Amino acid sequence: MNLSSRTIAVLIALLVAGVLTTFAYVVLTLPTHQAFLVAGITVAACFLLVYLAFEALIFREINGLYSRLEHIKRKEFKKLSNKFLFRPEPLQRIGDEIVQMAERRQQELDELMRLQALRREFLADVSHELKTPLFAAQGFVHTILDAEEADPANGMEPATRRRFLQRAAASLDALDALVQDLVTISQLEKGVIRMRRQRFDLVALVHELFELLEQQAQRRGTTLELFPPHLAERALPVIADRNRIRQVLINLIDNAIKYGRERDGHVIVSLTPGRNGVRVAVRDDGPGIAPEHQARIFERFYRVDKSRSRSAGGSGLGLAISKHIVEAHKSAIHIKSVLNEGTTLEFKLAKPKELKGHEHVR
Repeated sequence: MNLSSRTIAVLIALLVAGVLTTFAYVVLTLPTHQAFLVAGITVAACFLLVYLAFEALIFREINGLYSRLEHIKRKEFKKLSNKFLFRPEPLQRIGDEIVQMAERRQQELDELMRLQALRREFLADVSHELKTPLFAAQGFVHTILDAEEADPANGMEPATRRRFLQRAAASLDALDALVQDLVTISQLEKGVIRMRRQRFDLVALVHELFELLEQQAQRRGTTLELFPPHLAERALPVIADRNRIRQVLINLIDNAIKYGRERDGHVIVSLTPGRNGVRVAVRDDGPGIAPEHQARIFERFYRVDKSRSRSAGGSGLGLAISKHIVEAHKSAIHIKSVLNEGTTLEFKLAKPKELKGHEHVR
């Protein structure tokens, strides 16, 4: 049986009035008209007290609860007042717990929706990146086969056939590199790949990479520089996985060459020894990256310039892989970029223990 608050208030008021009237009539021997007057006053007073108590203590709290839930639905979390926390009243505590639970569920739902959007975007990017070299190789191979079927006696000229096969092989090599990058980043995210830390000379590694990328830099009219210059004549030991840090620096320097100034450009690798490690920074003098893109450049397949082809801009996995490698070394990779001035990407590497405390920040 569902009773409204008004009905409950009337029943309680009648019950209390009946008890008091009986007491006044029997025990206090009040006259009948006075006993009925007491009954009327008691009914009215009890009804008002009980009904207002219901409205004030219960329905006010419920209305407040609904109001706060509406704020959560509209994602207006800042409007939820902290004054509702740790209140002793049972109804208020229940309401606070419901609101907190609803807030957590809403945030989880928002996160799931964000991850779902990222998953769809990732699948679309993977499909696009895989089909581009695959279709290219398929096209070259089928062109050769069609030429052989059309004229089995003569077929395609050897030089043309070789050129088509080379292009097909290049497309398949690009496909293999993309798959390898996908496997690498998947293993890094799962923690399968372990960093093999060892002591090595960071300056020697930078010189090695400058020699490796020198021709690419020359084609762009870019100069590769080590800063400060006096480090070129000395060793700078660090403790890290040399092969993985080599991969990170190749990605960063390669990006700096591609996106830096094309003529008379400079890519500077700065090594700054400090008390707690060595700060490694790769700086270019390109157009820079807008603030709205800076937080996303470490995402898989994300490109600031969507119009750049894969050959021009890479697969979009290099920075994502670099981020995971640096984080596996208990560090973080940061970006500093100013439009029309350039971009700097930097991270820290640990120094050998015997060197810590003996060198000062330069």
